[in-house]
Amino acid sequence: MTNFGIKKNFGFGLMRLPLKGEDIDVEKVKEMVDLFMSKGFTYFDTAYGYNNGKSEMAAKEAIVDRYPRESFQLATKLPAWAGANSAEEARQMFWTSLERTGAGYFDFYLLHNISEDRLKKFDEYKIWDFVMELKEKGLVRNVGFSFHDNAELLDKLLTEHPEMDFVQLQLNYADWESATVQSRRNHEVAVKHGKPIIVMEPVKGGALANPPAKVMELFRKVNPAASAASWAIRFAASLENVFMVLSGMSTLQQVQDNVSFMENFQPLSPEEMAAIEEARAILDSVPRIQCTACEYCAKECPQGIHIPQFFDAANRYFVLEDYDGARFSYFMETRFGSKLPSECLECGSCEAVCPQKLPIIQDLKRTVELFETKK
Repeated sequence: MTNFGIKKNFGFGLMRLPLKGEDIDVEKVKEMVDLFMSKGFTYFDTAYGYNNGKSEMAAKEAIVDRYPRESFQLATKLPAWAGANSAEEARQMFWTSLERTGAGYFDFYLLHNISEDRLKKFDEYKIWDFVMELKEKGLVRNVGFSFHDNAELLDKLLTEHPEMDFVQLQLNYADWESATVQSRRNHEVAVKHGKPIIVMEPVKGGALANPPAKVMELFRKVNPAASAASWAIRFAASLENVFMVLSGMSTLQQVQDNVSFMENFQPLSPEEMAAIEEARAILDSVPRIQCTACEYCAKECPQGIHIPQFFDAANRYFVLEDYDGARFSYFMETRFGSKLPSECLECGSCEAVCPQKLPIIQDLKRTVELFETKK
């Protein structure tokens, strides 16, 4: 399994950096970067859209301007679906990222956040060809894409684009059997195609750093000293074909904890993997909206409401008790073209096609009460 010349399989995600007012606290980021680098870790992940571009600029100040270029790997991403009205505007995102970071080139360059809806822009603007041209010119060294959709679409993309060097997937034990995220099924597809995998969201936006009490009690019985985050990250790093696990760290303490167990990484033991399976069973037993994310409802909705994604946000709260993360995911869906559930017309088109016969209208009202009404 290739590691692209990277010595250690743990990366610093630059999406949730510490803030000072509305700006990134670059001095704190420098402390975090210095500790991370001092332990032999060298991979940093940002994106064109993180913090409205401020993440890329922080990467320049904290990393690029302070360390020799060959001493670290920098990844960023191009979101062709995010406001680009032409191929030229979409391609300009690369040059903007290059200018913001001052990196000269990117070690890893990704088509950002591909799903069935967002795929259209990458195809229409021929971004697949564009990134290969960048690679030929030496402006990027490895090309891939980050993916948020079903396993069938991933299989189709990897079949049509074998030139991709790697794929970035959301893999964590809580989403392993999720109907919307499909961690296990997407992992299996990537392995089938022989693609190296970068893992994003191993701690599910921080939710698995503070799991429900029953899960934490289980983990402490097996390893009293291990943090909840260590269980989640080591699970992801133990998976087949995974060469890099990202953690979006916000504090120096989080860096200290993560490097403590990844500096001399050990895959999960059989006993620890059994504990993960038991933890998953505990989470799966929590009552939730029983949506299977077949998408029939969303395709029939005259308002264009992404119903399964809103149900997934609600289930994040029900199962993981992570209200802030769930609410963030709920409103984030509007950035991807959806109207809010509060705009439901109650026409019944969704319920007419639901294979599970779910009371979708009533469940949408539950999400509105939970996230749009509750303060």
